[in-house]
Amino acid sequence: MASSFEKYQKRRLITSYFSVVISIALVLFLVGLLALLVLNTKKVADHFKEQIALSIYLKDTAKEVEIDQLQKSLALAEYTKSIDFVSKEEAAKAYSKEIGEDFMEFLGYNPLQNSVDVYFNADYVSETKIAEISRDLSEKEFVDEIIYDKPLIALLNDNIKRLSFWILAVSGLLTFIAVLLINSSIRLSVYAKRFTIKTMQMVGATKRFIRKPFILKSVKLGIIGSTISLIGMGVVLYYLDQSFPELNLISDEILLAAIFAGVLVLGILISWLSTFFATQRFLNLKTDELYY
Repeated sequence: MASSFEKYQKRRLITSYFSVVISIALVLFLVGLLALLVLNTKKVADHFKEQIALSIYLKDTAKEVEIDQLQKSLALAEYTKSIDFVSKEEAAKAYSKEIGEDFMEFLGYNPLQNSVDVYFNADYVSETKIAEISRDLSEKEFVDEIIYDKPLIALLNDNIKRLSFWILAVSGLLTFIAVLLINSSIRLSVYAKRFTIKTMQMVGATKRFIRKPFILKSVKLGIIGSTISLIGMGVVLYYLDQSFPELNLISDEILLAAIFAGVLVLGILISWLSTFFATQRFLNLKTDELYY
């Protein structure tokens, strides 16, 4: 009978430990992914900003030397990410392919113009800065027209601000919930041993002596749970980097190391604090209060 009860207690204890590890792993996995998302929000936003182009259309009278000088000055400008010169012949081929027929046969000439597409560094993608750059470039005599998508730039910047705010807000909320979930799991684990705690206290064991094995066990479970979450984060990060290599998600090794170390420390810290306060609560209870 006693042997059967001991086996039951061991199974119950293993189940309790397993639930704590899984809770810690899942919660820290979510927190880690949110941390990666928050810290890479700017990188993702910059990627989309740098896809916006300003097109400079040149007059047919523009000399080759003037075009070359324009390209060189643009390439050296601090606001330029990259430039792309599109000749009127290349533009005609692309447009013909787009509409599915050779429009020059119908018109008898090529009405398109040589152009230079300028892609900006993300910090310069704003309405005011691009408008100022556009004004300066339009003063050149051989520039016929400058076109860029003003509404798209305004919409992109507004949405990035809103998205950043909500990501931070949700991250803060989920981190708080994560702490509560881990704390609840550990409290339940300690609750199952409340009578053992009170028995040790009644035979003269000090509070520190009683807390020590519980804290050590919880810290071990915290490390195991954190390790599982870090493995999951590594797999997801590797998949995202393979799917979106242009974002360079794993290029900043110091930042990634800080996030991974932070998740590990968070798992240990929450486990330690939760166990400390849970055991302290049961140590301060009277014997008859343990049944409630």
